[in-house]
Amino acid sequence: MKTFKLSILSLLILGALSCTKGTVNSDTAPTDQAADLVTTSLAVNTDGAFNTISDASVEAQVKISVDTLCGTIWTDSITRKTPTGQVPSYNYSAKYTYSLNCNPNSSTFSGSVTAVSSYSGSFTGPSLSSANSGSSNFTLSGLGKTSTTLGLSGEYKRTGTYQTKTDAGSNSVDVVATDLVLTKPQHIIKSGTATINVSGTSTKTGSFSYNGILVFNGGNAATLTLNGTVYTIDLATGVKIRH
Repeated sequence: MKTFKLSILSLLILGALSCTKGTVNSDTAPTDQAADLVTTSLAVNTDGAFNTISDASVEAQVKISVDTLCGTIWTDSITRKTPTGQVPSYNYSAKYTYSLNCNPNSSTFSGSVTAVSSYSGSFTGPSLSSANSGSSNFTLSGLGKTSTTLGLSGEYKRTGTYQTKTDAGSNSVDVVATDLVLTKPQHIIKSGTATINVSGTSTKTGSFSYNGILVFNGGNAATLTLNGTVYTIDLATGVKIRH
């Protein structure tokens, strides 16, 4: 088992994390709180999908440098928590299963890996806190030594309960990523898109359900369009801005 105070990706952007004030939550549009739930499901400083993608891509790249026999299956586990006193703070445990894929009708390595995970934990932020669990199923391609980028497609899910200063409820976030491009060796998302569904119940407004599109703009930047409302998101700090 690996225990990390910060994720590999977090270490790359430690400076940005040290000064974050958390997700902006103006609560002036119907989709604002749902956008917060999506953002915290993605961001590094709430141990979201961005960290899971980093875990899977780094582990897969390391493995194929050692053993590229297709059909190989291995497991890994990670416990990750923030240092005492950091805000936002989180504590998560995850289990991963990896398999090296074969080319169709042959026993040669295809250059791709399937990574399946399950996780549970919680985070506490200045405006939103949550206890949740979920899973992911990603396929990574381009793992050969000659490739300069990685490709990733798959699904990430998070379900749990949330608490804000004025509201509480349950929520489910589903992220389906398509043709993401990750840089080597940093494993940062360069481009790609994902469909988003966020639903749940609120003590203030009752049930809610929104669909959206997430566009990765390179670096830590992404654009979320949720039921026609547009937000820019910093995937490192978890800050969102509504336009």
